[in-house]
Amino acid sequence: MKFTTLALAATLMAALAAPVSAQTKEHVFKVGIGLNDDHPQALAVKHFAEQLSAKSGGKLVARLYASGSLGNDVTMTSALRGGTLEMTVPDSSTLMSLIKPFGVLNLPLTFNNEQEADAVLDGPFGQKLLAKLPEKGLVGLGFWENGFRHVTNSRRPITKADDLAGLKLRVIQSPLFLDTFNALGANATPMPFTELYSAMEQAAVDGQENPPATILSSKFYEVQKHLVLSRHMYSAWVLLISKKAWDGLSAQEQKIMQEAAREATLFERKTIRAFGDKALGELKKAGMQVTELPPAEQARMRAKLQPVLAKYGKEFGEETTGELNAELAKVRGTAK
Repeated sequence: MKFTTLALAATLMAALAAPVSAQTKEHVFKVGIGLNDDHPQALAVKHFAEQLSAKSGGKLVARLYASGSLGNDVTMTSALRGGTLEMTVPDSSTLMSLIKPFGVLNLPLTFNNEQEADAVLDGPFGQKLLAKLPEKGLVGLGFWENGFRHVTNSRRPITKADDLAGLKLRVIQSPLFLDTFNALGANATPMPFTELYSAMEQAAVDGQENPPATILSSKFYEVQKHLVLSRHMYSAWVLLISKKAWDGLSAQEQKIMQEAAREATLFERKTIRAFGDKALGELKKAGMQVTELPPAEQARMRAKLQPVLAKYGKEFGEETTGELNAELAKVRGTAK
């Protein structure tokens, strides 16, 4: 009798000691991305998978599918909405067609630095945007950094705003990106990222615009000679899970997902910033000629883009644009 009582007590203690795995079922989440598996975004997905496994006793598994093997940002986001793919990390601009206010994040020359972006995206403004996703069949687990975007091309160095005129540049499949570069005098050409390298290799386009980490990891230096640090837009990714997959999780499992996502977000930002700092040096070593737009030329760029800012400020919602600007003013005031 005594043995039975002790055994029962031990069983109860064991059950209490491992409540997480006891309340967690086995789930496998496919995570599709368009970038290579050595890009900081991919490294962050792997970190997310490690955190998820550790926190769930190995029950929750995230598997990375890189290099566009499951599609591009648009098709993978659509697959999440349809419930045929669990997770992806698209550029926030991909969500503009579903939820217009997401577009304000890509308004040209909005953020001055990464710290401003972190404060806005992690604060009430960013959370309000994420709260709009479930009605479209998506759940947002956090904003990851892509970074400030710069222009590369194979034809000539860019030293002033007018030098962009006439260049055929690939842009994200978004009216805002099209109008931005057309306003700067370029011939903007929308194209999925997965088709970009070969398009530049075959001279179907002269160049493109992306942060240094993407330019380096995608080996664009093999087909591009010139890089200008234009900082024309800040670009964020959104860590997404299909609402169908999310709704299939218990409250405990959802909590684990959110905790793993937060740790992966901090890891991703730190990793991509360190990578980006090194990337410029690596790109120069690889033979790219790097120029920087002086403040006066940045101001000329801003002047050229005023009609675009006015148009899209209205289109994305004057209320949302006003909230973003108010949040930025608050962040800048705190930083002084």
